[in-house]
Amino acid sequence: MRHGFARRGWGGFVNGGSSNDDGLTEAVQEAGAVELLLIRHGESEGNVAATEAREAGVEVIQVPARDADVDLSGTGRDQAEALGTALGRIAGEFRPDAVVSSPYARARQTAEIAVKTAGWPLEVRIDERLRDRELGILDRLTRLGVENRYPEESERREWLGKLYYRPPGGESWADVALRLRSVLAELNNLGTGHRVMLVCHDAVIMLFRYVLEGLSEKELLDLAATEAILNASITRFVRPSGVGPWTLESFNVADHLAEQGVTVTEHAGDTSVRPR
Repeated sequence: MRHGFARRGWGGFVNGGSSNDDGLTEAVQEAGAVELLLIRHGESEGNVAATEAREAGVEVIQVPARDADVDLSGTGRDQAEALGTALGRIAGEFRPDAVVSSPYARARQTAEIAVKTAGWPLEVRIDERLRDRELGILDRLTRLGVENRYPEESERREWLGKLYYRPPGGESWADVALRLRSVLAELNNLGTGHRVMLVCHDAVIMLFRYVLEGLSEKELLDLAATEAILNASITRFVRPSGVGPWTLESFNVADHLAEQGVTVTEHAGDTSVRPR
């Protein structure tokens, strides 16, 4: 399901003040029970390095920093500005009143650039539960690198599938889903009338869908095998009553980038996700 959000009325955004408190816990006490916007960060230097490594058939991804500190690429900054320009078209009474980001640099930079470009008087809050999946000993390795350096782990990953495979020192997708459930528990227990925008990562957005829509393992992995979350894309969930289940209104929308002449990028992860 794809809908161009910039041309549609989002409805119901309210203005809210900022505070000095970081984290979703504090943010959603002021906002965020009827609409949830999930934003993937703009293209990062790590995205570019990973794609180049896969295409070159090498084992190690030459990233410039640890995963948490990898910055946006030039294209990623352009994407974040285009996102902010699109968000800035929303009338004042329909603006979100809380923006919460993963602490990872690429997500935080996307949020900060977008909010500044949009002209929103909002502070970007940070919540570590929105961080990307941790890869443990497989960090910085391509699929070929995993197969050659850790053949037993490669075999175990293929056997278990993406949802349940946990690399040593890392997380499975199920682990990530567990921390997202705690985020949503806060949203579900609060009042109505407000919206939250979360800036995070492709796997996190996939797992928000898994949790919010009650997808089966097969449905999740079929989706992950066929749909790449685009950089700086928007996924929107709504529940007008402020209680009960969320409804997917739009998914993986990046029309705002193409409309502004900004390159659309996906940098998908490994699509071999199903258990063997």
